[in-house]
Amino acid sequence: MASMKPGERKLQILQTLATMLEQPKGEKITTAALAAKLEVSEAALYRHFASKAQMFEGLIEFIETSVFGLINQIGEQQENGLAQAEAIGTMLLGFAERNPGMTRVMIGDALVNEDERLQQRMNQFIERIELALRQSLRLAVTQNQAQEAETALRASLITAFVLGRWHRFAKSGFKQSPTENSQAQLAILLR
Repeated sequence: MASMKPGERKLQILQTLATMLEQPKGEKITTAALAAKLEVSEAALYRHFASKAQMFEGLIEFIETSVFGLINQIGEQQENGLAQAEAIGTMLLGFAERNPGMTRVMIGDALVNEDERLQQRMNQFIERIELALRQSLRLAVTQNQAQEAETALRASLITAFVLGRWHRFAKSGFKQSPTENSQAQLAILLR
């Protein structure tokens, strides 16, 4: 334990928490269970994080940084508005598939018994996703690929589609792939 660099233990705690969230049964994660999994005392956890809520905030920061970093990349690499919206939807579903534990955080499942501000932060995350989709669809309007009146409706519909896929993935014990047939379904939503 002493051989770890300062940030490494913190990262290890977050990775272990994310791994524990991947358990299909989705039991409430206690600091005692997390400490046992890491083979450290609960006090050792609290040397790195002031509270369990702060641990979840660390996971949320990872989610936000990853997702919005990828959305920015899509915006820089793809000039076509409809293709941007489709790429964002596809990326969001793929991110969930690669990060099942994070999916439980994104849908709020893992936050049920936690500090209310964590769920509020995830609600803002979803709002920011919808805003990014709306921006891509507004670009599509300037490219004569979409109707102005439909941008907010389509952004909301795609967001709801992604959320539904995330929920289905988590509720199926991570067996129902969020990306299965998603390309064709997103294409229908973007027609």
